[in-house]
Formats: sequence, C-alpha cells, structure tokens
Amino acid sequence: MKILKNRNGVMRSVLMMAVLSFIAATGCSEPNTPPAKVKHIDTNAVTVTIGLIPEQNIFRQMDRYEPLASYISKKLGVKIKLKVLPRYGNIIDNFVSQGMDGAFFGSFTYVLAHAKLGVEVLARPENNEGRSTYHGLILVRKDSLIRTAADMKGKRFAFVDKATTAGYLLPVAYFRKHGIRDHQHYLREVYFAGTHEGVIDDVLNKRADIGAAKNTVFDRLAIEDERIKNELLVLEQSPEVPENGLAVRKDLDSSLKNKLKEVLLNMQNDPEGKNILNKFGAQKFIETADKDYEPVLAYAKEIGLDLAAYDYINR
Repeated sequence: MKILKNRNGVMRSVLMMAVLSFIAATGCSEPNTPPAKVKHIDTNAVTVTIGLIPEQNIFRQMDRYEPLASYISKKLGVKIKLKVLPRYGNIIDNFVSQGMDGAFFGSFTYVLAHAKLGVEVLARPENNEGRSTYHGLILVRKDSLIRTAADMKGKRFAFVDKATTAGYLLPVAYFRKHGIRDHQHYLREVYFAGTHEGVIDDVLNKRADIGAAKNTVFDRLAIEDERIKNELLVLEQSPEVPENGLAVRKDLDSSLKNKLKEVLLNMQNDPEGKNILNKFGAQKFIETADKDYEPVLAYAKEIGLDLAAYDYINR
C-alpha cells in the first residue's frame, strides 16, 4: 500500500509539472501570437473625399451619386464622403484646401484642374444609349423670335459658370465665330445661373432671353417637363466632349487608385453594381485618358484661353 501511495504521489507530481509546463509555454507564446482581431485593420477609418460639381441642384446631385458612393465604399472597404460644391470653379479652389482625394469633373473643369493641379482622370460613365460624351446647347424660347447672333444684341444671356464647356466656352466661341469679341457689351445683361438646370429653367420661364447648357441635363429635364421640348429651341450645338469623369489627386496611393478604377470598370458585371448603374443613368464606366479631352483644349485655344492663367471666377 505504501509503495502504491508513493507511485500515486509521483504520478500526481508528474501531471502537475506537465500542466505547469503547458501553462508556462502558452503564456510565453501569447505576445508572439495575438488574437486575429488585434491584427485587423479598420479600413472604415480611411475616408476618401469626392467632390461633385453643381450640374443640377444639390438634392438631385446627392440623390444621383450617393448610391454609387455607397457601392464603391462597400467594395473598397473605405468610407466615401461626397461634397457638392456651390459653383464649378470652387472644385479647383477647394480640391487642395479641403483635402479632396478626387472629384467628378466636368470636361472643362478637368482640363483646368489637370493644368493647375495635375489631377488624373480614371473613368467616366457611358449612358444606356452607349454614349459617354455630351454637347453644349444654346437655347431660346420658340416665341422669342431670336434666331441669330444679330438677334441677340441687347438681350439677356444666362451662362452656367466660367469653368464649364457647355455653359461658357460654347457661347463665347459662338460669339467669336460671328465676329462678336466683347459679348458683355453686345448683350444687355450677362449673368451666371450656377447650374445647367438653372439656365434651362430661366430661359423656359422668361427670366433670360438666351441660355447655354448641356444636352444631357436638357434631355433629363425634358422627360419630367414636356414644356422644355415644346417651348424651347436649340440654336447652336458644340462638339462632343467627355461626360463628367472621376479624377483623383496625382499623389493618391497607387493601390487605392487602381482598386477604385477596377471597381468602376467592372460594375456592370456585378448584379448589385448593375442595379446601381441603372439608377445612376449609365450602363457602365469606361476608361478615360487625357487625349479624350482634346476637343475641349481645341475650344479653349480657339477663344484664346491660357489654361494655366485662366481666371475662372464669375464676375
């Protein structure tokens, strides 16, 4: 019995030592093998700020772009913050001052931002008709009897903004083509409505005699209000220029830049992405490069603009 007792004591000692050794071993290894959640990086802490030009009123802009921003955020694992700016030129001023990472630039705002800030365009939408461009329009009321540049003398003209192709470059080039170099004195009054939507509404409701806006906004509004096509007349049309494209700051992390571009270019292959595109009014995004903006550069050259020195503040 005594021997058996000793054996049991030895066995207990051996077991106790084994347990203590296991605890010591696991305790020593803890600092080198932290739990998985300690290694996890909270990507939602990363915020990508995207600016939007005031193509239409702020509520319409947010309604259109918020679903797209949410989709991109989900796919990239980063927070997308949208910021609609009060006027076109602000997007250039605020791109640096407000730490923006990218923006959906209009064709002329991109050309300006590329010249002044070096931003890089990634992609732009292609609509359901397969078009990824737009053109500018000069509009009057059908009952105004204005049909030529000569008829515009002494009238009231609504521009969008000095930093727009359709809402400024087109009408300036139009007047130059007809020998009118100082349109401000030729016309009774010139003002900036701030949005394409505002210009169309002002001409329609006789607050302006003539206006300049982009056809995509015109067509979109005409679906909602049949008066637009029934009562307005297009006098002039600009060449085709790229639709609003997403461009990012030149020093944005290359990995993030590539992933962002990849998400946009592959949305149509994902059922959820396809649904978002449909709400956005596009069938897909297409790759976009600087060469696509050559018509805008030609327009600027035609009216003698120095992009690097251009004063885009409305006066």
